[in-house]
Amino acid sequence: MFMHSPGDDSLIARLNNVEFTDVGQAFKLGRYAIHFHMIGAVHKSYVKEVAVHQGFNRAFTIHGTHYLRLEGNVAYEVKGHTVFIEDAIETKNYVAKNLIMKTKRSWSLLNTDQTPGCFWITHPYNNFVDNHAAGSDRYGYWFDLQVNSMGPSADSSVCPEHAKVGQFEGNHAHSCGRYGLRIFHNMVPRQYPCESIKYDWAVASANALEPDVEKHQDPYWENPAITAFFRDLTSWKNGRNGAIAEKVGDVRFMNFKVADNVLAGIEFSETGEYGDEMAQVNGALIIGRTTNTENRLNWGNPDGIITPKTENFVVRNVRFFNFDWNAGAAISTCSHCFHSATTDSGARTISFENLFFDPTTVPRRTRYQK
Repeated sequence: MFMHSPGDDSLIARLNNVEFTDVGQAFKLGRYAIHFHMIGAVHKSYVKEVAVHQGFNRAFTIHGTHYLRLEGNVAYEVKGHTVFIEDAIETKNYVAKNLIMKTKRSWSLLNTDQTPGCFWITHPYNNFVDNHAAGSDRYGYWFDLQVNSMGPSADSSVCPEHAKVGQFEGNHAHSCGRYGLRIFHNMVPRQYPCESIKYDWAVASANALEPDVEKHQDPYWENPAITAFFRDLTSWKNGRNGAIAEKVGDVRFMNFKVADNVLAGIEFSETGEYGDEMAQVNGALIIGRTTNTENRLNWGNPDGIITPKTENFVVRNVRFFNFDWNAGAAISTCSHCFHSATTDSGARTISFENLFFDPTTVPRRTRYQK
């Protein structure tokens, strides 16, 4: 089903209790099970309690569309990114209580479909609440943020990497090939997303530019960070991590529960360059291995939290259990340093507060990566 119209709310599509099977044409651009295409705002439209299974090319595509409600749907065994936010211009969509299972890799369209996500998210200002991602070939929730919007929506004044992050709360991910949650490449939310972090006076002087005093109220302005909250993720039995953030500003993982992940529960790779960008983990429950873990963990060395190779990172109010086998530890260091020739070997300053290590199941609290 292909929904398209000239502009905001000029089309109303309401799908409820419909089954789609053997749909989506592989190798054909735009041929998806349900496709909202370049409409703009769709306040009156929704997709609720719909089932899509054995699909050949995506299940739900949100393209150039805002304010769509995608609630209570099920998708099973669909090729490519299953919930697909396409051009990185889409905002304020509400994606809640959906169950996405067994997302399969595809060689049909984008290179990224070869490493698919149950939810592929190119602009962060959308809302994801109480969803379940299970059994994806690669990722559960993949924030693959773009420098600018792209495709037919290409616009240099839209800068998703630095945009405000919407609601991410109460989601679940398990049995994904790599990460339950992946934030990649950059997520550094700023008050003015398309402007530099600091005003470059040298460039301004060379080009005889004056600062926009009316906009910023202060000619010595800095572009302040916006805090992004990811709340109450439960992520377990993933092939690498429960959650990873690769290069972030003030991004905070709140009240996560992670268990039985092969490499680590939570990992941050790079954090902000400025002191106001205090990425953090706060209120987590991290379990190395539960009683129903498969044998694949027997050969691994899973860690609880892998800290970044940069400064400005905080860990608060975290409980660690069951890191009592092989060489794993509750806390490890220097994310991805083992294959980075550009990283020096010095330590980083990380702040910890109010940690609990179960005395019977956490014999090794820390492990330093060389």
